Amino acid sequence: MKDNFDRLRLIRSANIGPVSYVQLIRRYGSAAKALEMLPELAAKGGGRIPRLSDKDAIAREMAHTQKLGAHYIFLGDPDYPYLLAELSNAPPALIYRGNLSLLSHPTVAIVGARNASAAACRFARNLANSLMTQGISVVSGLARGIDTAVHQGSVNKSAIAVIAGGIDINYPPENENLQNQIACDGLLLAEQPPGTEPKARHFPYRNRIIAGLAQGTVVIEAAPKSGSLITARLAAEAGRQVMAVPGSPLDPRSRGCNGLIREGATLIQSADDVLELIRHFDDRAAGANIPDDLFETQDDQNKLRETPTEEIDDAIRQSLIDLLSMTPVSVDELIRQSRLSAASVQMILLELELAGRLTRHAGARVSLPS
Repeated sequence: MKDNFDRLRLIRSANIGPVSYVQLIRRYGSAAKALEMLPELAAKGGGRIPRLSDKDAIAREMAHTQKLGAHYIFLGDPDYPYLLAELSNAPPALIYRGNLSLLSHPTVAIVGARNASAAACRFARNLANSLMTQGISVVSGLARGIDTAVHQGSVNKSAIAVIAGGIDINYPPENENLQNQIACDGLLLAEQPPGTEPKARHFPYRNRIIAGLAQGTVVIEAAPKSGSLITARLAAEAGRQVMAVPGSPLDPRSRGCNGLIREGATLIQSADDVLELIRHFDDRAAGANIPDDLFETQDDQNKLRETPTEEIDDAIRQSLIDLLSMTPVSVDELIRQSRLSAASVQMILLELELAGRLTRHAGARVSLPS
């Protein structure tokens, strides 16, 4: 319990994101030691000492979570979903209600338009139900339209809902009964603390969890630049299958799906099509070859434990800062151009982030804050 308290306090502290959290744990071995080192690291990064989460606030959050009948699962725990842990920005902690064993089943994400057509909702509901009968867990985001139809089709056995707000917040309000049923018969997941009202900035974070949990993502009706297409892009970046249901070119709601198919997504028309595509993921989903320590899955990150080959002084630190701008650049490119060791570059970037002087982006890219 003490370790969980420290991990949650680290996560809730200022300037700590999923990437910096993992780097700190890898380097210092525990959340307690990482918390102790934060002021020193931020000072080296040239910023203010980050605000640590108040211990009383963390205790209240944990007590409230328990009162709600919810539980925490932390990155590195044995039950943490392996496919989600593969993401470079995997959530350090999730709060859940329901049947956690659903995360060990093969999983498919189904997402789509909020203002979906009746025909698309019927297809989504039937597809989810067919996958459920085959032992597949079905994950979506509990939004209006397609998401709601997906959960209705799988709620009796295999529905996983990832919500953008706190575990105790019903959103949209009309899905309150459905959300409660999923929490009882399926699995309800939230990254945000209890009591958090969902805001626009929370939904992309929710979408990465939906994509990260699944071997493949199916999109059913999606307008261009919609959140569903963001989920599909995140799935593709994670090396997962991207599938789309085609629609009429005369319907604006079909343009996103038709565009995905044109760009290489697999056209699907039935549950059998989906099952054929995800079959080769079954061993991974069942937990085959999972490392004992999820913090040891990326060799380049393990270099954080190495002693930098250079002594990092202000001149070396500034030479790396000079390579940064408000345009995101890959960490690998910074290593090449700076001619510093990977361990030194990662350490300087960590110091800058803790000091509030660095922004991380998808695809292991970084920039100066805009």
